[in-house]
Amino acid sequence: MHPAKSVIYFTTATGAGYGLFFWLALLSFHNHLPADKAMGFVMLAVSFGLIITGLLSSTGHLGHPERAWRALSQWRSSWLSREGVMAILTFIPMGIFGVYWVFLDQNTGIAGVVGMVGAVMALVTVFTTSMIYACLKTIPAWHNIWTKIGYLVMSLMSGAVLVMALTTVFGMVDIAFHLFKPVGILLVTGLIVKAIYWRHIHSGKAVSTAESATGLGGFGKVSLAASPHSADNYLLKEMGFQIARKHATKIRLIAVILGFVLPFILIGVAMHYLQDMGRVLILCLATASCLLGLVFERWLFFAEAKHVVTLYYGQDKV
Repeated sequence: MHPAKSVIYFTTATGAGYGLFFWLALLSFHNHLPADKAMGFVMLAVSFGLIITGLLSSTGHLGHPERAWRALSQWRSSWLSREGVMAILTFIPMGIFGVYWVFLDQNTGIAGVVGMVGAVMALVTVFTTSMIYACLKTIPAWHNIWTKIGYLVMSLMSGAVLVMALTTVFGMVDIAFHLFKPVGILLVTGLIVKAIYWRHIHSGKAVSTAESATGLGGFGKVSLAASPHSADNYLLKEMGFQIARKHATKIRLIAVILGFVLPFILIGVAMHYLQDMGRVLILCLATASCLLGLVFERWLFFAEAKHVVTLYYGQDKV
């Protein structure tokens, strides 16, 4: 598939934003975060900012963005519609929790319960986003359980790295230390999940072949005699994006280093060997590295996916 920048930003930003809100709600529910207005405003602004800009950017890939609202009516059959509905509904408890924290100086008790409702709904929204891709049987690279697990783990992972950096910015080093182990576990888990996903899609097992697609397998191997079109069309540009294997390997290595390995190292160094502003700067660098790595990871997620329609354009198997 052609990796559109708007969709890459959408999936990366909203995942991080929802993940950040989950950790903010969870920490508040357990009375680990003080109900400080300034801190609440900044942290929630980062979360809401990532989510809103991500959702808005997703319309950039549409031919008629002004008609995006019509997709909400198809929630009975479309995961895209369900994702849109869930995104809107999730703003309700998230917004109420924000009002409690920023204007009423409360983030525990009833406010904490409302926040946890929003946190659960945030993860459900991330799941619906993953299902937009995982439900497509015509794209085998997406139609597997690792797509769903990957989206949820990456959301929790990026959100945890973000909240660790933000709490340190506000001087709550004890909270950062409290999060150190969960963040490390999520970074390792995220890397394992991606490694399994990449191994799965490159296992060599074909879901469909030119023979099965045309129904001519009984006559022997099927090969393309002539292209159906004299020039590239929408199907080839959008569904048959090609990426050289050497470039895929290089980008995968960049994604692993920036998204998982470097943040893990930087966080360890910051929490064990640095103090004050040095710790803040390195944790912010770890966060930037993690998010940038996820951009490369998400680019590959789209670029390496092959649509079964390419079997009619010379592809041997998908």
